[in-house]
Amino acid sequence: MSVYDFKAKTIDGQEISLDKYAGKVLLIVNTASKCGFTPQYEGLEALYKKYKDQGLEILGFPSNQFAGQEPGDNGEVKNFCQINYGVSFQLFEKTDVRDENAHPLFNYLTEKAPFQGFNMNHPVGKPLLEALENNFPQFLEGNSVKWNFTKFLVDKEGNVVSRFEPTSEPVEMAEAIEKLL
Repeated sequence: MSVYDFKAKTIDGQEISLDKYAGKVLLIVNTASKCGFTPQYEGLEALYKKYKDQGLEILGFPSNQFAGQEPGDNGEVKNFCQINYGVSFQLFEKTDVRDENAHPLFNYLTEKAPFQGFNMNHPVGKPLLEALENNFPQFLEGNSVKWNFTKFLVDKEGNVVSRFEPTSEPVEMAEAIEKLL
C-alpha cells in the first residue's frame, strides 16, 4: 500500500486518485486559514516554486478540526490562500484529518509516520504543547495529527518518509526534499 491507493476531492470538488502524482515527491499538509501557523503557507509556496520543476508536489488539506481555525467554505479557503499567499499548489476540500471521520489518507500517513513530539526549540513549541495539554489533551493521544500544518514527506514511490510537526518551518524541510528529488 502507498499514498497512491487513495483518492481525494480537490478544493473545486473534482475527485482525483493520488496515483496522479506517481513519480513525484509529495509534501502532504493539513492547513488552516486562521491559525498561528498560517504564515507557513508562504514557506510552502516558496518550496513549491523552488522545487516543482524538479518533481515536488504539495498537497494542502484544509481542516477545521483544531479550534475552528478553518471556518470558511472551500471557495473562501481557496480565495484566502490565493489572495494572501499566492498559493499555486493543489488544495483539497476541507477534510477531517483525525478521529473517527478522518480521511483514510491521514490514517495511513499517521500510521506510517508516528508522532515524535514537537520541536521545543521553536518559539511556539512549548506553548503549543501546554495549550494541547490544557485544552485538547485527547489530541496528544496516539499518533494522529496534533494540530494544523503537520507535514508528511512522501518519496517518488509513494512511501511516507518523514513527518514534520507544525513547529517545523517549511524551509527546514528543503534538505530532506532535495535528497528525494
